[in-house]
Amino acid sequence: MELTRLIVKGGVLSPGELREVVNMALEQGSKTISFGSRQDIIFPKEFSAIDKEKTGKHHFVYPNEKSGNNIVSSYVSTDIFRNTSWLTGNKFLYILEQFKEQPKLKVNITDPKQQLVPLFTGHVNFVASEHEDYWFLYIRLPNWDKMEQYPVLIYSWNIAEIYYAIEKILIEEPFSVDMIFQLISETLDSNNRTIDKQLHIPFYPFPYYEGMNRLGIDQYWLGLYWRNNQYDLDFLKEMCDLCFDCKIGKICITPWKSFIIKGIPNDRKLDWEKFLGKKGINVRHSLLELNWHLPVATEWALNLKTFLVRTLDQFDISTYGLTFGLSDYNREGHYFTSIVVEKNESPKDLKSIKIRDTYNVLYAKNFDPNTKEYIVHTQDVDKLELPNILIELSKKYFEELGNTVFEANTTTVKKEKKIQETHQCPECLTIYSPEFGDLTQGIEKGTLFNDLPEEYCCSLCASPKRNFIVLTEQQLDIL
Repeated sequence: MELTRLIVKGGVLSPGELREVVNMALEQGSKTISFGSRQDIIFPKEFSAIDKEKTGKHHFVYPNEKSGNNIVSSYVSTDIFRNTSWLTGNKFLYILEQFKEQPKLKVNITDPKQQLVPLFTGHVNFVASEHEDYWFLYIRLPNWDKMEQYPVLIYSWNIAEIYYAIEKILIEEPFSVDMIFQLISETLDSNNRTIDKQLHIPFYPFPYYEGMNRLGIDQYWLGLYWRNNQYDLDFLKEMCDLCFDCKIGKICITPWKSFIIKGIPNDRKLDWEKFLGKKGINVRHSLLELNWHLPVATEWALNLKTFLVRTLDQFDISTYGLTFGLSDYNREGHYFTSIVVEKNESPKDLKSIKIRDTYNVLYAKNFDPNTKEYIVHTQDVDKLELPNILIELSKKYFEELGNTVFEANTTTVKKEKKIQETHQCPECLTIYSPEFGDLTQGIEKGTLFNDLPEEYCCSLCASPKRNFIVLTEQQLDIL
């Protein structure tokens, strides 16, 4: 079912912008809005197109339109969950501001140290590196079979122009990341950096993102979640007014059909608690209740979730750190939960006959959705069998917890394959490894340091080749 969406760039909007949206919905007689998995706002099916003069800068996507995708960002996680030290909320906002035109592709801009926002659900995925202001880039265009890693790190202030360059060369039907890199290198002079260390994403249990929580010394953050993903417009309007009163500048949408308000002053905490209480807003749902991803406005999914949560709760099963998703059958789908329950399609020739639905259960490799690799656990099972299957997978998860670390590389790199001839620039500490080469200077992968031309210099600070030093095995292990 196609619904009207409002693009919310990076999942971030001001209380004033949200109040404008609420007023537009109220004028049409709507009572609620919902949130989508790409941090956008979803309107009821009866929502009608609005004249562009009235929408202002708000970008609506109506049913059957293909006029843009939302940029997903992990701005929502900054300050409240673990994060890369150099990646601040302001830096996210500056990067998002560079996107002047609505992207045609799905774009993710994320911090790998947080778990709330998925890293690889876009066509173009920028993931922060340990080097300040530099990002890994992982690309999987709509017609590609697998995700590929861009051969250099991208500078923060080049992110938007690199994206638009990728969008422009879609007409060339690029079939590999190397082709994209070559075409972009011919047209853009960007401040890239050599990849000296692959992206490592340690697995952490999924965070709790609801209720009133302390932020620093004198502030709080509030996560709000509606079980049915139908947020009351009158409540949201009053909430925006309270944000104004408390000088709160941003409201952040999560991919989990919830939103977070950061920066509630310590001396206003009681006002917020009274406001929530008067409105009858329930907070502090259990982890078992929270960590589900459901399609918007889909009755069967909401009913199935209710059944599974109640049944698992009766068994007193711990699901700490796990996330669950419900979906129609879609083997090409981009899931981002630990465990997925797929509803099978009814055979077309039996649609007139009422038959019981059947389901498939899949789980992410190592129960880490960032691997983007899903294993089919069971197929064609009845609804009543699902609770026992989820209990079985929960036990398997806890047995394996802590045994694996995901390395976001498109090829498997074994430790014993480390080449001894790894060199480092003593000025800026940039690494030259034959494993990666230096594509910024046309040096192919596999080129040994001794085979580099004598005029070769550091790709970052231009220090000459003769200044590089050889790294020992112990130094490589530290890296």
